[in-house]
Amino acid sequence: MDRDGDRFGDLDGLDPRDPEVRAFAAHLDRMRPPNSEATVEGMLRGVDDFARSVNRSDGHRRAMALVVVLLILFGVLVTVWNAVAFMFAVFLG
Repeated sequence: MDRDGDRFGDLDGLDPRDPEVRAFAAHLDRMRPPNSEATVEGMLRGVDDFARSVNRSDGHRRAMALVVVLLILFGVLVTVWNAVAFMFAVFLG
């Protein structure tokens, strides 16, 4: 599928060879993601968007993003710990 045809369809009258037009078209592609959020690709794209925005941020926003990531990892750790403890209690008890 020709992505340039889709990308430049909304940019009538602009030269598709111009680097600024190409950058703007890439920006439009990022603004209108093609995949649904309910798919694995959509969820991974959401994580990628979050990581890119954190890399561009600084100061307080970066610290808050770090706190969010640490809380998510803590939740995963607690869930895995509970699952392992449950398995040991069932199979060894």
